[in-house]
Amino acid sequence: MVNPRATTTSPRVTEVLVAAFAREVDLAVETTAYRGHATELADRARRDGMDVVITLGGDGVVNEVINGLLADGPGPLVPMLATVPGGSGNVFARALGLAPDAVAATGQLLDAIRLGRIRTIGLGRANGRYFASNAGLGIDAEVIASMEQQRRAGHRATPLRYLATTTAALIGRPEHRQPTLQLSRPGSQPETVSFAIVQNTSPWTYFGALAIDPCPAASFDTGLDVFALRRMDPASTATAVGRMVLRRRAGSSARSVLWHDQTEFSVTASRPVAMQIDGEGVGEVMQADFQAVPQALRILC
Repeated sequence: MVNPRATTTSPRVTEVLVAAFAREVDLAVETTAYRGHATELADRARRDGMDVVITLGGDGVVNEVINGLLADGPGPLVPMLATVPGGSGNVFARALGLAPDAVAATGQLLDAIRLGRIRTIGLGRANGRYFASNAGLGIDAEVIASMEQQRRAGHRATPLRYLATTTAALIGRPEHRQPTLQLSRPGSQPETVSFAIVQNTSPWTYFGALAIDPCPAASFDTGLDVFALRRMDPASTATAVGRMVLRRRAGSSARSVLWHDQTEFSVTASRPVAMQIDGEGVGEVMQADFQAVPQALRILC
């Protein structure tokens, strides 16, 4: 399943990779044409009894495919997933240990097919939507929404553009500094925070080759991890950025909240707030309910 608009995908690369897979498996190629199309195609692949769905694209197409494959929930008849990185971040593929280069990753996947190298991973759910890598409410989702607008205008999603967009959001929107969200989980008092990042794996994202990781203990084999700042004042923000870059493990503090291996929790907003799932904006919400879904999907990697 090919996303022709993915950042690092080209027709020539797609042709080479398709030819490589076709030598090993009985292959049908589908190209996505609009947002949500990959979900429809993956749902059809599940109903048609396909063994494996291979994606060529970024984390957005992976998310759509996962939601199509699991339209009726996890189970032994759900096709396996394999992913060739073709986006700007490729967090899911890299977290699985695949090379960031599409050709090298294809070689790894062909080995996995030949050897039957399969891994079963847990996923997250946010308001009923599955996610593989991460979700977020607040400034990170607003940055992603802005980046999507810039990409539609013809600009490439480079690390420097992400940095400039994030800086502009911090400087130009002082309301980000005010706590507007409440984190709630069974058996604990709610935590009031300014934004929230939810991770199903580590790292959260990449700045070029540099891993950025608020929750370095997050794993496909555990529940969900949460990172949030109580206030986005300069000192708290600087401390958080330093910890993310250095990938330091820590617990909750006076400035931040860190939850590890959570089964379920909710985020409630005092005003509509932007939300992202696997690096794709999903609009504004007032509440997001999260659940960990263990052993949800088989992966070739």
